[in-house]
Amino acid sequence: MRQLTVTIPDDFYTSFIEFFKHIPEVYIQNKDENKVPLWQQEIVLDRIKNAKPEDYIDANLAIDFLRKKYGITK
Repeated sequence: MRQLTVTIPDDFYTSFIEFFKHIPEVYIQNKDENKVPLWQQEIVLDRIKNAKPEDYIDANLAIDFLRKKYGITK
């Protein structure tokens, strides 16, 4: 037996599951461990919408800051 991991569009998910669940040898395991909850998505979108240019920091400066703060060397 072989194992297959498939990524499909959200709007096709129900049809896909309905098709395969009638095959006796098929085991469907739904993993939503990486799914971001809707409330968290809304918070992030709100923060992006309300952010000002002075709220941003260059990624390299942020990395340098974290390295200094936690004593990490390259």
